[in-house]
Parts: sequence; C-alpha cells; structure tokens
Amino acid sequence: MKYTFFLLLFSLFLAKNLEAQTDTMSVSLEEIVALAQSDAPDALLAETRMKNRYWFYQSILADYKPGLNFESTLPDLNRSIGLITLPDGTSTFVQQSQVVNSVGLSLNQRVAKTGGTIFARSNLQRLDLLVPKAPNETSYFSTPFSIGFQQPVFGYNELKWNKKIEPLRYQEATRSFAEQMEKVAFDASNLFFEVFISQLNLRAAKQDKANADTLFNISKGRFEVGRIAETELLQIELSSMNADAAVQQALLDLQSGTERLRNYLGIRKSIFFKLEAPEDIPIFSVKPEEALQYASQFRSDVIGFERRLAEADASVAEAKANRGFQMDIFGQLGFSQKGANLNQAYDSPEDYQRLVVGLTMPILDWGRGQARLETASSNRELERMNIEQDKVNFEQEILLKVKQFDLLRNQVALAKRAYDVSLKREDMTRNRYYIGKIDVLDLGVAVTEKEAARRSYMSALRAFWLAYYDLRQITLFDFERNVSLVRRVDGY
Repeated sequence: MKYTFFLLLFSLFLAKNLEAQTDTMSVSLEEIVALAQSDAPDALLAETRMKNRYWFYQSILADYKPGLNFESTLPDLNRSIGLITLPDGTSTFVQQSQVVNSVGLSLNQRVAKTGGTIFARSNLQRLDLLVPKAPNETSYFSTPFSIGFQQPVFGYNELKWNKKIEPLRYQEATRSFAEQMEKVAFDASNLFFEVFISQLNLRAAKQDKANADTLFNISKGRFEVGRIAETELLQIELSSMNADAAVQQALLDLQSGTERLRNYLGIRKSIFFKLEAPEDIPIFSVKPEEALQYASQFRSDVIGFERRLAEADASVAEAKANRGFQMDIFGQLGFSQKGANLNQAYDSPEDYQRLVVGLTMPILDWGRGQARLETASSNRELERMNIEQDKVNFEQEILLKVKQFDLLRNQVALAKRAYDVSLKREDMTRNRYYIGKIDVLDLGVAVTEKEAARRSYMSALRAFWLAYYDLRQITLFDFERNVSLVRRVDGY
C-alpha cells in the first residue's frame, strides 16, 4: 500500500513537472484540424505531390504549343581519310581537312488531331577547307526559309490520347489532394479525441482516487466500531489500490497520446494540450441523394472512372495501330543558295522540294499483333466491369455513411442524457453511503454505471466527430457551411 501510494505521488509530481516545463496550448477540435491541414507533415506531403502533378501537367500542355529552337555546331572539325564519290561515279579514299560551322532557327508545332509535326526552319552553314601551305577556301550554304511536315499514317496518336487523358489525371489529382487534406482532418480529430479522452480519464481517475481514499478512511472508522465487516473493509481498500493503478495508467495513456498528436502536427518542442470539449454538435441535415450528388460532382473516384476507361481505350488503339500496315510521310519545301561569301549565299535563292514516304508492313509475326490486340480488348472489358462494380460500391458507401451519421447524432444526445443521470445517481448513492443508508456494493454499482455512462458518452462524441470528418472526406462537401471542399495548392 505504501509503495503504491509513493508511486502515485511520484507520477503526479512528474506530470506536474512536465506540464510546468512545457508550453500549454489551449485549442479546440476545429483549431487542431486547421493546424494539421496547414503544418502537419502529411499535409505538406500532399501539397508537394500536388505541386509535382501540376508541373507535370504543365509539361504535357507545353507539348501542344509551338517551340522555337536555336541550333548550332561551332565548330565541326574533320581531319581524316574518308571515302567519297567522284563526279564520274567512282569512289576513292581522300584526305579531308575541313571545318564546318552552322547555325539555325526552327519553329515546330505538333498537331494533336493527326499526331504529326509541322515546322519552319532557317539555316546557315560555313565550310572552311584547310589547304596546307595555302589560304583556306571558304564557302557558305544558306536555307533562308523552309517549311515541312512529318506525318505518321495509321500509327498510334499519342498526342490525341494524352490530350484526353492528362486533363482527367490532373483533375483527379486536384480532387485527390482535397481528399488527402480531409483525411488529415480525420486523423487529426482521431488523435484529438485520443488525448481528450485520456485527459478525461485521468481527471476521472484522480476523482475516483480521492473518493476511494475518503471512503476508505470512513470505512476504517466504521470497522473500528464494528459497524462493517473486515471483508467489506478489504474490498474498499482494494478499490483504493485499483484507483491508484487507474491513475497511473491514465497518466501513461495521456503522455503517449500527447506525443502522437504532437508528432502528427509536426510540433518539435514539448507541449501540453489543453483541449476544449467539442460538445456543440453542428445542426444540419444530410439527404442521401444530396450527398451522392456532391460526391459524384467532387470526388476523384468519378474522374478516375472516366480516366481508367480512356486509358483502356488508348491501349486498344495502340495495339490496333502497332499490329499492321504503317506509313510515315515527310515533306519539305524551301529555298537555298550557296556562295563564296554571305551576300552570294543569300542572293537569288533557288527553291527545292523533298518528299519521303516510308512503309512498314509485318508479313510474319506469329500472331503477336493480334494477341496484343485481344489482350488489350479483354483488359478494356475487364476494366469496364470493375468500374461498374466500383460505382455501385461508391454509391453504397456514401448512402450507408449518411444514414450512420444521423444515427450517431442521436446517440450523442442519448449518451449525454444517460451520463448526466448517472452522475446524479452516483452522487446521491455516495451521500447515502456516507450516512450509512446503503452498503458498499450498491455504491460500487453506481460508480461502475457512472464510469460506463461516461465512457459511452465520450465514445459517442468521438464517433460522431469522426463520422463528421469522414462525411466531408467522402463527399468533399461541407454541409455545415454549404461549400465545396475541393481546393488547390496556393499559387497553383
């Protein structure tokens, strides 16, 4: 008994000492959620992922805009023996010694509808022949302007499918970011209640300990005058010892919960949370059809269904394009001229044309192309079936949680009323025991029922608020303020 008493005193001293050495933060549930969504590591990770997705999407959009490039080779020195073709059609090995410098501008535009590319170019080349023991021979070749195109025919048009799929991915990422932030709110509220209930448990354990000590002192006096049996006194002493253990366990639970909440919020220094009871239940009604409507409008899953179908269609289109006849066409039209100096190289340029048609046709592939097409088609059909089932699960989850939300609201009111009644009954029963009207068993029943009612009320309150933030997460809609919860990263 003495050992337990001193251990309790040490635990209480440690708790007060730690509390004195740390900062105290008085916060409500709403403030904890706001703090988590702004500074928690999980929130910062979600924000970083959203930024990455934003810049990736910007890089995709840039593929559909014209690009202007400067190209140069300064210089290209070639001192070697090479094989060249002579004017009479014969070939011979010749010692080459030359420097080529070139500069140019090119404007390119990819065409999403056809998958091809159109371009405009301007180039200038300078050739210096390094002749031993003689002045260098210099000449120029210019292409003041040329236009052209490169077009694959019957091939897979990646630009076309990316234009359809990538905006869906970005919208999905935006909504996923909002969902992740609401998950942060859910997790923060869960940890809030872990600490809050631990504080209430510690407070109740201390009160129970004080009541148990008072009861034990009274019972010792009654035992000395023979009004109660020794077995009853021992039962009361055991209750006092159990109250000691309950205080120590509650203190340990509070310290552990506080550390988890502090780490989740990203707070590095030691802190003591003074949490406000979130007993003001928001009053608003949620109709199942409205919740389903908002979820269909804002959730990432809905965009994900569309994106998954588009990706499956793209895989089939790619398999079709790669299994058979393919053709590439390249065409260019422009003007060019050569001369011993720059003026001559740009004087009266002559027109030129170039057309290249390339064909590819598999003759024997052992059914590889057809097998890939059948696989892609089968995967698309399987994806359609999975999406249909996911849609059903999506709707059922929302409808079920909306119904549960209304039930939990009612449970909080009932649990609160039961707790108030148990408090009054326990107080009346204790007073009757003090004046000797009832025995210790009746008092024990009242104390047990009060503790059970308190825990039931805290459990109902916790379940309601978790359901509240869960409802926000699955619909991305704030029914209390009647606003959408879809958000973007600041500046993106």
